[in-house]
Amino acid sequence: MIEPTQIIEESDREISVNWSDASESKYTAAQLRRACPCAGCINEWTGEKMLRDETVHDDLSFSLITIVGRYALNFHFSDQHDSGIYSFEYLRKLG
Repeated sequence: MIEPTQIIEESDREISVNWSDASESKYTAAQLRRACPCAGCINEWTGEKMLRDETVHDDLSFSLITIVGRYALNFHFSDQHDSGIYSFEYLRKLG
């Protein structure tokens, strides 16, 4: 399993993740918010995306970033959303 070796907050709007395979991924807060996998943003029965991308402002920022166990990250965004758990596998697919 590929895991992060380092998570760097480049700014309040961007992070970069160094992975155990020596690759690097960069993410903006807006990009991750638009891809939120929580049940409020994705219909848990149909898989349909409920969040409309245009409702997420490009200047969105991170308020807090926490590690969830040994498998995921949780982001608190400046729009007060904080319920998404982004598995490392999911983050790799986004990056």
